[in-house]
Amino acid sequence: MSTESHQPPVTGASRREFIKRTAAAGGIAGILANQAASAKNFTKLASPYGGRVIGANDRIVLGFVGVGGQGSGAHVGQNLEHFKENNVALAAVCDVSKHRVDENVSKIYDKTGFKPDGYGDFRRVLDRKDIDVIFCATVDHWHTRVSCESMESGKHVYVEKPMTRYLGEAFQIYDTCKRTKKLLQVGSQGCSDMKWHKAAEWIRAGKIGPIVMSQGSYMRNNPHGEWNYTIAPWARPEDINWKMWLGEQIQTGEVFNADHYFRWRKYYPYCGGLLGDLFPHKLHPYMLATGNPQFPVRVAALGSKAFKTDLNNVGRKPEQATKYVRDVEEVIQLIAEFPDGNVMHITSSTVNEVGTQEMIRGHKATLTMGGNKVQLNPERPFAEDIEPQTSESFPGESVAAHHKNFYESIRANKQPNANIDLATKVQTVISLAEMSDRLGVMCYFDAATRKVTDKSGRDLKPLTYGWDKNS
Repeated sequence: MSTESHQPPVTGASRREFIKRTAAAGGIAGILANQAASAKNFTKLASPYGGRVIGANDRIVLGFVGVGGQGSGAHVGQNLEHFKENNVALAAVCDVSKHRVDENVSKIYDKTGFKPDGYGDFRRVLDRKDIDVIFCATVDHWHTRVSCESMESGKHVYVEKPMTRYLGEAFQIYDTCKRTKKLLQVGSQGCSDMKWHKAAEWIRAGKIGPIVMSQGSYMRNNPHGEWNYTIAPWARPEDINWKMWLGEQIQTGEVFNADHYFRWRKYYPYCGGLLGDLFPHKLHPYMLATGNPQFPVRVAALGSKAFKTDLNNVGRKPEQATKYVRDVEEVIQLIAEFPDGNVMHITSSTVNEVGTQEMIRGHKATLTMGGNKVQLNPERPFAEDIEPQTSESFPGESVAAHHKNFYESIRANKQPNANIDLATKVQTVISLAEMSDRLGVMCYFDAATRKVTDKSGRDLKPLTYGWDKNS
């Protein structure tokens, strides 16, 4: 499972010191005192634990499951930078890689003076009643199990995007979240960029009339193939629990593969490629900005991988070398229609970095997002009735702001910006787009029944693990 001040070695005198300090900050010494016994228990709790009620001044205790690039750099790193102001404690780190566990335990200790516990099995983290929040930054196919079992064990969840690998899993998380009443935030930090909230405010106020169309893009250009990350020398079978990394879901590989471990976003068994990695950064804020996020009525997507960037060795650094050509697309376009008539067009590429203008077109006016402002321009037939308007300039999106929104939501018991309702609708668009592209069909969706059909009404079985040789 794979950016300021000082947290405890959880053994002996250091553990006692941790309990004292944490109790002073958040009043949870009694819960922390139970961690030694619970941490030894690999099984699920005998009786469900709903988690503690967190007050406005209570310290929130964090556990991290998956501390690779994003889990370490963005989540451990940003929480270390802001843990005093957010009043959080970094208490546990878990990964299938011993190296990554040790690296992040040391990073937290060096920054805070307290040493968190390190684990190789996420269930041991969930057994700890002192932990309030799980950050899940694993490979995509582990998001559902970690998120659901975390909520079942009384934890709130921050899960990286995409929320799930496949559509059926999105509803597993949704149903678990609603039943346990825990809060979930998806790691699409654009949702905490306030320009999208300003757009939603204006749209709800009727300033642009009914939404007609929206468009956005997330474009890159990597001549040597996006996601061909450097393979570290420590990545060996003796360091990485490969069987756990694959999980029961993945049946396509039994032998350790360092290329798949570091570059998993290239391969369909683990990821939807651009649809899973980059599209959530656009779909979440655009759907939030409508002021009334909806499930799609139908979705179509078309992609290609004609450029074979993985095979381009001209100027390639040795550490970027790969003998594996990606499964996923290098360019893809998505069109989704929603019940209110809004048609959304999102594009993404790894072979051209020129994007489209960020825009929401209404019947009466159009919103554009540039310079981190929202600009309203009336349509010509309504120019005499509607005044042009430009919002104030907002701070750019950041992981730190998204973390802060999550903690504020937990303390206030309110839904965060990238909440379960929005995230499930976004994941539906993503999953239907993958189905459309890979099956060559337009996918229709019925939110009431959660069924996917073609235009004729024939049921389409949603993609899932093992549906073809590439899954």
